[in-house]
Amino acid sequence: MSTPTLTAGVLADRIPTSRVRDALLVLGGTLFVAIASQIVIPLGFTPVPLSLSTFAVILTGACLGTARATMSLGLYMVLGVAGAPIFAEQSSGWESASFGYIIGYILAGAAAGYLAERGFDRSVGRMALLVLTSSVLIYAVGLPWLMAFTGASFTAGVEMGIVPFLVGDAIKGVAAMALLPATWHLIGKK
Repeated sequence: MSTPTLTAGVLADRIPTSRVRDALLVLGGTLFVAIASQIVIPLGFTPVPLSLSTFAVILTGACLGTARATMSLGLYMVLGVAGAPIFAEQSSGWESASFGYIIGYILAGAAAGYLAERGFDRSVGRMALLVLTSSVLIYAVGLPWLMAFTGASFTAGVEMGIVPFLVGDAIKGVAAMALLPATWHLIGKK
């Protein structure tokens, strides 16, 4: 007996469609990332704090899909640049060592949404690829910005902007890998 396939789409698509729904989902994703960004562990040896924002970015992307996630994370960045204290440690503006990661959030959320629209959020193994892709995109933009902002070499940049976050990102990734497929499993039973 074969397993029934789930219909295409992301979790947000399970809510009846309307422009109001989409606007609320975009705002909700922005708020979720802003709140998660305030759960911070400052690290004295790097100007980039450890926060739950990457976890929120991946979940926002996977739950909202490409277009809504891109708008949500773009709005997060625009509000922060405009002065809203929604970045980690209630900071704002683009003149910080960690702003490149925030730009990377947009790409990561879009990639997570794109992959989720293709069912990558429905199994642990495929979700691992979604998490890895999103994380690489965040680092791919964040690291060069950090290096340019601080004047650090590539090695020093990796030591400040990637290595300290690998364990935390792995833990957040495992949580996302468990949460989204389990949610789809529960929805599938209804």
